[in-house]
Amino acid sequence: MIAKQIRIRGRVQGVGFRPFICRLAQRLALRGWVRNRSGEVDIHVEGAAEHVSAFVNAICPEAPPLAQPEIPRIKDAEFQNYPEFRIRDSEPGAAGPIVIPPDHFVCADCLAEMSDLTARRYRYPFTNCTQCGPRYTIIDRLPYDRPHTAMAEFPLCPDCQAEYDDPADRRHHAQPLACPRCGPTLEFRSAGLEPVRGNERALAACIQALRTGRIVAVKGVGGYHLLCDARSEIAVQRLRERKHRPVKPLAVLIPESALSRPDAIAEAPSP
Repeated sequence: MIAKQIRIRGRVQGVGFRPFICRLAQRLALRGWVRNRSGEVDIHVEGAAEHVSAFVNAICPEAPPLAQPEIPRIKDAEFQNYPEFRIRDSEPGAAGPIVIPPDHFVCADCLAEMSDLTARRYRYPFTNCTQCGPRYTIIDRLPYDRPHTAMAEFPLCPDCQAEYDDPADRRHHAQPLACPRCGPTLEFRSAGLEPVRGNERALAACIQALRTGRIVAVKGVGGYHLLCDARSEIAVQRLRERKHRPVKPLAVLIPESALSRPDAIAEAPSP
């Protein structure tokens, strides 16, 4: 039986890396721990020599899609005879190379869940997991843990906590984890009127405002988007005036189902 201490650098926080390491160790019947440390990940692993070797060799090729791990250091460690492999609480460390995890578009699994009438996150706009959702724009400081993010003010409900604690769940240690019961909700605000709160009610109010030619500022994780109905010449002109963009083309959003229709014609610019 041997023990190794491994330090991992690169994009290894906010990408499901610790849960991956935990599952890999358990698959190989290894014991020890993994934890975030500043911008890095520390691992203590112990067990049969051939299993430890297989563990080290699998880290980079089997890492989660969003991870980009590098292994700058592996050294022998004292055998502690830990009873299991677990994820430890993060600890601050000396400043080293830090890679802030980027925000990532909603993954296919979460999109499917949002469309599932039987799922508790049906149409929930803040759905995410270890492989998608906000990262960079909600981090206050590293290590990347929920108390260090904008999600600190949203305590997990029992169902979300169970997902967070389950090594087999894709939301195991997902720091922005949320659901309609415990997470943030949409709110629509209009000058001089009471805010409209609640995901469906706020969304309906936003749609109605767009249909009546108004400009809506949509707050995303990284700032605001100004939206208007592209079919309304008056609304588009008002948006151009506010953005001081009289000629430059504006981005147009269309539903994915419309991509196969000839809604736009590409033409060469006039000389």
